[in-house]
Amino acid sequence: MVKRFFTIMNQEIRGLHEAAYLLAFFALLSQVLGLIRDKLLAYNFGAGDTLDIYYSAFRIPDLIFVSVASVVSASVLLPFFIEKFNNDEDKGQKFIDSVFSAFFILIIVISIIVFFLTPWLIKILLPGFINSANLPELINATRILLLSPILLGVSNFFSSITQMHKRFLIYAISPILYNIGIIVGIIFLYPIFGLYGLVTGVIFGSFLHMIVQIPFIFKSHVFPHLKLNIDWGMIKKVMKISLPRTLTLSSNQLASFFLIALASLMKVGSISVFSLAINLQSVPLSIIGVSYSSAIFPTLSKFFVEKNRKEFLGQMIDSARHIVFWSVPITILFIVLRAQIVRTIYGAGNFDWADTRLTAAVLAIFVVSVMGQSLVLLFVRAYYAEGRTKKPLFINILSGLVIVICGYGFTKAFFAFPVFAYFLQDLLKVTGQAGTSVLVLPLAYSIGVLLNTYLHWHMFEKDYPGFSKPVIATLFQSFSASVIMGYVTFLSLRLFNNFFPLTKSINVFLQGFFAGIVGIIVAIIILVLLKNREIREVWTTLHHKFWKSNIIVPDQETL
Repeated sequence: MVKRFFTIMNQEIRGLHEAAYLLAFFALLSQVLGLIRDKLLAYNFGAGDTLDIYYSAFRIPDLIFVSVASVVSASVLLPFFIEKFNNDEDKGQKFIDSVFSAFFILIIVISIIVFFLTPWLIKILLPGFINSANLPELINATRILLLSPILLGVSNFFSSITQMHKRFLIYAISPILYNIGIIVGIIFLYPIFGLYGLVTGVIFGSFLHMIVQIPFIFKSHVFPHLKLNIDWGMIKKVMKISLPRTLTLSSNQLASFFLIALASLMKVGSISVFSLAINLQSVPLSIIGVSYSSAIFPTLSKFFVEKNRKEFLGQMIDSARHIVFWSVPITILFIVLRAQIVRTIYGAGNFDWADTRLTAAVLAIFVVSVMGQSLVLLFVRAYYAEGRTKKPLFINILSGLVIVICGYGFTKAFFAFPVFAYFLQDLLKVTGQAGTSVLVLPLAYSIGVLLNTYLHWHMFEKDYPGFSKPVIATLFQSFSASVIMGYVTFLSLRLFNNFFPLTKSINVFLQGFFAGIVGIIVAIIILVLLKNREIREVWTTLHHKFWKSNIIVPDQETL
């Protein structure tokens, strides 16, 4: 049995869609655990002080992670590793040692500096906590979480080595173990240590994320060693490529950081509502966007090296078509069933109906940009495969600035112009609800993402003429079927309300589930009548033994 397990771990990848679907399966497992994690948090604390502190404590460590640990991501290091080890294994090992040593020293030094600066940084970056009685707890929780970017950064470094050896599956369970560690913290450590038990669970999960890869790294005889004789010339080459990627990631994180800072000035619980909603919208993003963009990256790199522009474009079109095909109906379903989704996943214990309504409204605004977020991931991977990092950098910085400007402007407008506030409240059915100012934050985020999507798409079409036409055809068919699906789902909700009165959580789930199923069946029928190409390809892929394919694992990009 054990031998069979390790045999499965060492299989090779075959086929884009097979790899993407298998990766999506593991992403789904991780997301299910993530939802269980958030369910436990919502159940125990509701949208209030404790959960606000918990999510706020991630802000500074998360920024360190995306700004420093992204230097050693697989998308940056993998081409270097392959080149070095193909030429000379000894030089390859020296390269690994140099990069690991430089990274490890850098992130340790930065974490130590931030440890001492935490009280001042929090007062600057999270102004809503300046006069809060919870400030000392937030400072201590943030300091504990500074271990997390170190552990996850090392884990990302290890993943570059495992992917170089085409042994990906073992890393696929890393995010699952990460969430298990956090769940352990919620269930077992919080009752004993309080908030510090929660963040200790995050550290435990980060440790599991890293440690699961070590046996293979040892077995492959490429375990990195900490050394002082670092090849700074080679580090400079790595930084030249990784720095634009790091800034690209950091720009979005800084924009999100700014939105959290605004949320800290709003009603207590706004940070919790914002965080729970963005975690929910990340489920389809991880399953669709991350899966396809990760599965396609090695193939795009290969075609670019071979100067095969036709196949490069073909793979991008295939991936974009399927991202659109899946994203649009899921977006519509999330909007129509938002209350059922939030109530089923979060609604219990201290998470009351008011929290449900507000989180559902925020979720509806977030999911509008899910397709855009997924396509941006794809475009960025394509440019990285070509070694062109400047375009994604400039576009992401611009969209980040738009998010910040819109976030600030919409917040001011919400309180200055009652008509604007009433419009948002009425549109999302939260009129009279306290704390609705938080709605402007996902609105700013989605506007920035949609601009980001348009600019990336426009640039890619200029570089590769012919990309847009087949993708837009898929968008038209998917959108048409999805709108009808959404209307049918909405009518079905009213029908099933007679069978499942909304007095229990199970009835809320069953109402949404059966209404969604009816809508999905209608959408499938419409797509079949339209002779949709993607639904035929999905059917063909599902008849392959895609679970026997290996997977390409995405980098861990946030804590």
